[in-house]
Amino acid sequence: MRRTSFAGMQCSIARTLEVVGEWWTMLIIRDAFSGVRRFDDFQRSLGIARNVLAGRLQTLVDHDILERRRYQERPDRFEYRLTPRGRDLYPVIVGLLGWGDRWATDSDPAPPVVLTHASCGHDVVPELTCPACHQAIAPQAMRWRYAEHVPTEHRLGHRGVATR
Repeated sequence: MRRTSFAGMQCSIARTLEVVGEWWTMLIIRDAFSGVRRFDDFQRSLGIARNVLAGRLQTLVDHDILERRRYQERPDRFEYRLTPRGRDLYPVIVGLLGWGDRWATDSDPAPPVVLTHASCGHDVVPELTCPACHQAIAPQAMRWRYAEHVPTEHRLGHRGVATR
């Protein structure tokens, strides 16, 4: 089944999904954040088919989310490291983790992964805060609006669909 490309949409979420929305991709990124670097280690951790993993890694390299670095010659072997663009996905990974801990843990008595702040040693539950007033951000306290440069015909609400 062929999927629709989101690349041309005037939506940062859709454009992001164009790059990281394939099945397995966010798990590869999760593993990269936890220190996995080598192809065989990704494959072992995820149980993913080698050809699928190779394709997903190449996509992440092509989009400058991971960089491929040689760590051995004869034979050439490479590892994959998060780039600044890749590291900027950390809030997305943590957000998915938090949602999963709340809504997808089935009958687990506690979340399977705990985030610990390395500097102070305390466990944390990250939350979004306003950089200006430092209050927690809740969806009902936010307004979404289009930037002025987005043409009216590219805005979701131009056909009578409500926008907030």
